[in-house]
Amino acid sequence: MNNNPTNPWADYMISVYKGRKGAQPLGTVVFEEIEAKAKEKLESTPGAFMYAGGSAGKSSTYRANLQAFEKYRIIPRMLVNATVRNLETTIFGVKHSGPIFIAPIGVQGIFAADAEFAPARAGKNLRVPYIMSTASSRSIEDAAAENGDGHRWYQLYWPATNEVLLSLLGRAKANGFTALVVTLDTMALGWRPHDLELSYIPFGHGVGVQVGTSDPVFMKRYGRDPIASPRTKFPYDAVEIDKLIVDGDAAARDAAFLGMEWLKECNSGLFRSWEDLRFIRENWDGKLVLKGIQSVSDAEKALDYGVDGFIVSNHGGRQVDGAIASLDALARIMRSDVIKSAQADGRLTVLFDSGIRTGPDIFKAIALGAQAVLLGRPWLYGSIIAGQEGVEQVIRSILADLDVTLGLSGFTSLDEIRGKANEILVKESDL
Repeated sequence: MNNNPTNPWADYMISVYKGRKGAQPLGTVVFEEIEAKAKEKLESTPGAFMYAGGSAGKSSTYRANLQAFEKYRIIPRMLVNATVRNLETTIFGVKHSGPIFIAPIGVQGIFAADAEFAPARAGKNLRVPYIMSTASSRSIEDAAAENGDGHRWYQLYWPATNEVLLSLLGRAKANGFTALVVTLDTMALGWRPHDLELSYIPFGHGVGVQVGTSDPVFMKRYGRDPIASPRTKFPYDAVEIDKLIVDGDAAARDAAFLGMEWLKECNSGLFRSWEDLRFIRENWDGKLVLKGIQSVSDAEKALDYGVDGFIVSNHGGRQVDGAIASLDALARIMRSDVIKSAQADGRLTVLFDSGIRTGPDIFKAIALGAQAVLLGRPWLYGSIIAGQEGVEQVIRSILADLDVTLGLSGFTSLDEIRGKANEILVKESDL
């Protein structure tokens, strides 16, 4: 039954069949079912699930992200010897087990007791790069320790002051984060009705601000020492904390104060310019990646500012309702001769984010020109249900799905399909 015995992803699929219990520990490999289980797991903490599962406005951008993949159809080839397949992917000279990055998701302390530690450990175990968010509920130092000898990048929400910015860059560098991901599409919070209905903002209770409360420069501003190895209480109960604040609880009030100060620092509403980016480039000597690129002109302009790569992303639909689907943005950007030339000669790395749910989704994104993708909500839901093991099952499942899709479509490696959309994909509208 297993014609590809040296392939870990093919082996994983076979092991599920042999186990006779379905995929464990989640009990399913279907995204919608995993999503429903995660929602059920958090039903006793109102607002928590929708903080990740919800999107901006009417969620039309979220839906467009998913629908965009349906517009493209794979054209399989037959009688090709695809017995031996390889998903290994090299980004910035580092070889990874597959074309997946663990996307940065903040405030994980509201979702699971292990918070950011579950994906950090999973990334190490599976040789999948882990991207840590500035809005984490654990410190840079502790997340790095849990990731160990894994590969990690640091995602930056651009601070209002250069003093805090430089401190974060220094800490990230000192703790082995090799690339800096500057998120451009979240200079201010998007319009999210599900959060507004409940006034749901964990930062205001001191949750998701642990990068700040562990930062010496930020804390010195208030005459405090940084908090080493900060932890947040799980489950997070916003109503309970509000009551503590009203009742005058000193610890709750202090956490709320620091939380709002960090929110003002890293979600300040200060919109930056391309010229501002020069300061980061001058003060970060690792790889510099921009997250949130959606237009061809922005993609081309990035090359003028010393950027090593960018992530085509609309933040999973969480920022601008009615925006272009991320996959459509990728297709438009990869029609640029400027971008294709820079990618071909190694000056530019193109990554994709927003809407990845299955192996065929990854196949299509790579065929359109992405070199790897970021996976977000699916692994988070796995973490909510079963911690690190849940994260690992989601990643193994989607890579196994990609592996079998690659083989059954008549290919042996991702290099054979990258940028070949005109040959191996067709739009439904053209059928």
